[in-house]
Amino acid sequence: MIDPSRVPVSHVRWTGARRIIRSLYPPIDLFEDIADPEDWPLLISAEQKTNPRLMETLGNLDLVPTGRRVSGPGATFLMAPFTHVSPDRPSRFSDGTYGVLYVAKTFETALLETMHHHACFMAQTNEVPGWTSQFRELVMSVEAALHDLRGGNPAFGPALDPDDYVESQRLAAGLRSGVSKGLVYPSRRDPDGQCAALFYPDLAFDPVQGRHLDYHWDGARVDLYREVDTGKLFRISR
Repeated sequence: MIDPSRVPVSHVRWTGARRIIRSLYPPIDLFEDIADPEDWPLLISAEQKTNPRLMETLGNLDLVPTGRRVSGPGATFLMAPFTHVSPDRPSRFSDGTYGVLYVAKTFETALLETMHHHACFMAQTNEVPGWTSQFRELVMSVEAALHDLRGGNPAFGPALDPDDYVESQRLAAGLRSGVSKGLVYPSRRDPDGQCAALFYPDLAFDPVQGRHLDYHWDGARVDLYREVDTGKLFRISR
């Protein structure tokens, strides 16, 4: 068991960081509005009178402290990972009861991370090989003091297991219950890559949409991706 107090903290500032998500998730009007998040309860109350499914779209706002909420263009991409959570969708640093915003330092790292997880999902289906889902690239900046699992300390090995998230979830829960803002760690899918797991949406900023991408499933892995706008095709050798 990793002692959270033994994990060092590093100041992380990334410009041009990347996150890749499924394109089926549309922007949420309330988050994209320039209204102050403190005014959201009043806006929600008014909107619910004509849109009874509003809360299903917004998710659980109570999971994000008022002072940590963000609004404006692109805010959906920062808020949604925290308001739409489920124990049925755990991740490396969450058991699914709270949100985490995962960001990679580079496009290549984000690509390899999402291809791995998409392949794990596809392996549980009976889908035949072919072009499967469309994704969108998000470009943003990250700045925060994060607990740092980089550097090769063997004590942190259990939290970096490629497939077993038991220890990483335990560590994250312990850090989050204190004053931690999140973690920075070496990618498990890109040997040279770095990723961040942010506990609050306001630790990333200036999100803009980049490319639309198609992923190709060959029956065992994602072997190709395609830039939708240009039609350029790329093969993944790893």
